[in-house]
Amino acid sequence: MMLDQKLAEDLKTAMKAKDKIRLETIRMLRSELKNAQISKGGELDEGELMQVLSTAAKRRREAIEQYQKAGHTDRAEEEGQELRIIEAYLPAQLDESAVTAIVAEVIASTGAASMKDMGAVMAAVMPRVKGQADGKLVQQIVRQKLAGS
Repeated sequence: MMLDQKLAEDLKTAMKAKDKIRLETIRMLRSELKNAQISKGGELDEGELMQVLSTAAKRRREAIEQYQKAGHTDRAEEEGQELRIIEAYLPAQLDESAVTAIVAEVIASTGAASMKDMGAVMAAVMPRVKGQADGKLVQQIVRQKLAGS
């Protein structure tokens, strides 16, 4: 089923259930997807759809972090609910050990030996984990591996 059709069906379900947060989140996702489609001037492919969703999820993670720092736990929880809704449409996320294995494999294949090689390692890892791992986590693991080697 196409993502847009799934969102439309889930929107109807949220309306019927009077699930306000799910309804608002799905509307926001549909709006962002439509804006991306307009910007491109055509239909979005699967990778572009996932990029829009990943960006929306990243915004929620950053907002949660900021709200927690400011002591606004109620807003952080609301953003957390939205994040869980968005993540339901994203591919399953890789755990830290899987990302670590991919990073180790890339470091071995590129011959990276120091922090100077971080850009090359990140450039090779990110396409492999696109939409399945947070960039901050990948960066953190790459730093650890290169600093330790």
